[in-house]
Amino acid sequence: MLPVYRIPAFTKTGLVVHGFTTRLGGSSGGNYTSLNLGLHVNDTTDNVLDNRKNLCRSMGINFDHLVVGQQVHGDEVFTVTREHLGRGNDSLEDAIPGVDALITDKPGVPLTSYYADCVPLFFFDPVNKVVGLAHAGWKGTVQKIGVKTLQKMHKQFGSKPEEILVGIGPSIGPCCYVVDNRVITKLQQAFGYWNELVVSCGEQQWMLDLWESNRRAIMNFGVKEHKISVAKLCTSCHSDIFFSHRASGGCTGRMASFIMLKTSEK
Repeated sequence: MLPVYRIPAFTKTGLVVHGFTTRLGGSSGGNYTSLNLGLHVNDTTDNVLDNRKNLCRSMGINFDHLVVGQQVHGDEVFTVTREHLGRGNDSLEDAIPGVDALITDKPGVPLTSYYADCVPLFFFDPVNKVVGLAHAGWKGTVQKIGVKTLQKMHKQFGSKPEEILVGIGPSIGPCCYVVDNRVITKLQQAFGYWNELVVSCGEQQWMLDLWESNRRAIMNFGVKEHKISVAKLCTSCHSDIFFSHRASGGCTGRMASFIMLKTSEK
């Protein structure tokens, strides 16, 4: 079985298949060694599809059902139904356009998104049986895509924030994520407590904590603090295990987050 990071609180329910991959155990070479799952980097399509199928086999997921969003660093949340099965599983062009978050209440519908430093957000409502994923780079973070995912879960399925489990997966940490005033200006507009999310590290340079930025926004919306799990694994510090855009200078592969409600047969 491929090595994946799992969220203990999610696993404990026994109701979902989920995880976040590493860069280990795949077919790709060079800068993409070895489990590159992103079709939008300069790896071969054959390698990526082989890796995606290998992941699906390892996790008990039907590759033909895999659902992918386009990921444009925005804040759109899309509700996935069975009619969307297979969208983007083997082609960028077929991914659901313009979305960075996916939610569903349908068992056996696997959601996935791809990363190389951005923050993977996992959502699970064990009461109404709803799952979601959101892709939160700094742009998604200041747009509060995590909160917007929770809002969509509530609107579509009646999910209550106090009942939802949230996971913040491996991503670039406050130890490594240096940003400039362009990002800080947006952060100031989004968070009144922005100064609690950064540490100055030079003239017009700041270390930004994306983990805490997302955690605080989600908690302020009503998710219980003890129901938010933070991996605290920095992809840049651990570029031997994870792909990292920053650590590699921009030429690297992508990990995947994935989540699926188990069917009754699982």
